[in-house]
Amino acid sequence: MELIAKATALVGGTVAMMRRMGSPGHQAFGKNPEIPEAKKQGIMTLKMPVAEGWKDGRLPICAPGLAVNAFASGLDHPRWIEVLPNGDVLVAESKEQPGPPKTLMDHATQATMRRVKAIGKSANRVTLWRDADGDGAAETREVFVENQNQPFGMALIGDRFYLGNTDGIRVFEYREGATALSGAGEMLVEFKPHGHWTRSLIVSPDGTKIYAGVGSLSNIGDQGMEAEEGRAAIWELDVATGEARIFASGLRNAVGMAWEPETGKLWTAVNERDGLGDETPPDYLTSVEEDGFYGWPYCYWGQTVDDRVPQDPEMVARAITPDYALGGHTASLGLCWLPEGTLPGFGNGMVIGQHGSWNRSILSGYKLIFVPFENGKPSGPSRDILSGFLSEDEKLAYGRPVGVTIGPDRKSLLMADDVGDVIWRVSAA
Repeated sequence: MELIAKATALVGGTVAMMRRMGSPGHQAFGKNPEIPEAKKQGIMTLKMPVAEGWKDGRLPICAPGLAVNAFASGLDHPRWIEVLPNGDVLVAESKEQPGPPKTLMDHATQATMRRVKAIGKSANRVTLWRDADGDGAAETREVFVENQNQPFGMALIGDRFYLGNTDGIRVFEYREGATALSGAGEMLVEFKPHGHWTRSLIVSPDGTKIYAGVGSLSNIGDQGMEAEEGRAAIWELDVATGEARIFASGLRNAVGMAWEPETGKLWTAVNERDGLGDETPPDYLTSVEEDGFYGWPYCYWGQTVDDRVPQDPEMVARAITPDYALGGHTASLGLCWLPEGTLPGFGNGMVIGQHGSWNRSILSGYKLIFVPFENGKPSGPSRDILSGFLSEDEKLAYGRPVGVTIGPDRKSLLMADDVGDVIWRVSAA
């Protein structure tokens, strides 16, 4: 595997350098993005910085007026965060567990992903962190639940704790203040594992529904659409009846979800397809309509057809144009609503953890950003909250942002960094 990794880095670096000369000079960002014409890539661009971590006192760079500190450290690939009503912070520690590579491209992709610790043996647990003295750093760590199957999303409704494993939603009994769950729990909904494996969860404002993001198996239905059945969608689970259904579809990999309070609409961050260029198509932030279809795999950003895919004109005609482009291959994963007054200098809007690209000639993402909202919609250009996760020469990743949420004090943000193995806390300086 080491030999393959070196060969991949060499070939990938050469391909990326060649494509860098033709890379667009702008990012496809905002409500009306300029999306370059698609350029089919015979060989996928593979470019991944080496996982370096945070050394010698290095920290992420904050926006003016903000400060950052480690709320928790020494984790094993932290991905997602859930804050309980009593202020305890839960962290899902997990990573992709790849199957045996079948093709040369599989070998190359896995070798690339291992360089930044994105795949490998998964911790498969949720840990609980408690900041009893309220100083912004946790003093105690407990194993909340372990021996799970790539756990990710979490949700609490009353005395029932829901966990999004890659193969479905499991529920456990929960007692307020408990530092660990007992029993194996009960599987409520089963999902197909593998591919885009994360299963984020969010509870409806009235507590009657749970929504789950289930990503596609492949890039563009490469193994046929039968293999994609039930995927590339947001599912809705009725808590009272246990009935589950697809709420919205055509979302290649919808990960973070958040409620916009003025309109009551659900929003999500979606990772788009590969192999068409550095900025084509962009990842995006969008409101989610019930029974809405967002194009995958037939088309993107509305009705822009992807002619690599066997077409369905009726589905293309149904495709909804997303609300806000987030740049090509930024891997925008984490998402939370930021109420005005939480951080100085930032009003109402969405905060997005951009994990960062691996499949473009000039790397993108590797930031925690803010998109302002007015009247229930994005209202202007994005701003960086945290940056500095990538070296200037793009060879080293100090960290990679993933999940983000409002801190227990309601005056801070918590963000998971799965390369730095840290939960960062952002607050007023």
